[in-house]
Amino acid sequence: MNAYERITAPADLPQWFTLTQTKPLLRQGANALDAAPGTDPSHDPGVTLETATPGEIKSRGTGLTIRAGVAASPFGHCLIGETPRGICHLSFFDERDREDAIAGMVAGWPLAGVEWDNAQAARIAGEVFHPAPCPSSPWKLFVRGTPFQLRVWRTLLRVPPGALVSYGKLAAASGNPNASRATGRAVGANPVAFLIPCHRVIRETGIPGHYRWGSVRKHAILAWESARHSTPTVPE
Repeated sequence: MNAYERITAPADLPQWFTLTQTKPLLRQGANALDAAPGTDPSHDPGVTLETATPGEIKSRGTGLTIRAGVAASPFGHCLIGETPRGICHLSFFDERDREDAIAGMVAGWPLAGVEWDNAQAARIAGEVFHPAPCPSSPWKLFVRGTPFQLRVWRTLLRVPPGALVSYGKLAAASGNPNASRATGRAVGANPVAFLIPCHRVIRETGIPGHYRWGSVRKHAILAWESARHSTPTVPE
């Protein structure tokens, strides 16, 4: 049974995160964002973000081929889309929502061709969720977004596994200290789940809050990462 399957109902959620538990993790995330980018190799997420040009966005995917597939993950089914420029889509879904998940991927590049390859998706999922100790190269992502969204997503990449960040801190670190709500919307628009770690953003109260792919799944991911990456801390 995986982490997602062990957390199956809203009533199970409070036991996972309290302010006492999340406060040191928020401090770790804040420290990472306060440091100059690239100064701490231990916080290198192994992800490079390539952005679509205005012309590519305007073309809506004309001439682009997305190699897509469905694979298993520790958090249920995932849909992965990859282009020659990098992964353009990763989302989680429950079986009843399969068609909606596919429609969400296609909506980003409606004129692109789609080639289905579940075996390739399974290979990518295995490497994403169970990476080698020393990956040979970073993951390449290819995304479309507004300049505001891209700043938020690039800032998210600086939050290390096992750490958390508040919406307010993320907004400030992205250069938008008075735009917490807009930052939250940018977090929710993330097209590549897990690799762009929008699950690491929580409320300052310690409540994990909303997640595009379900609050139960967010709790499962945070518990899974915490077990693997957090160092023991003494509650304050």
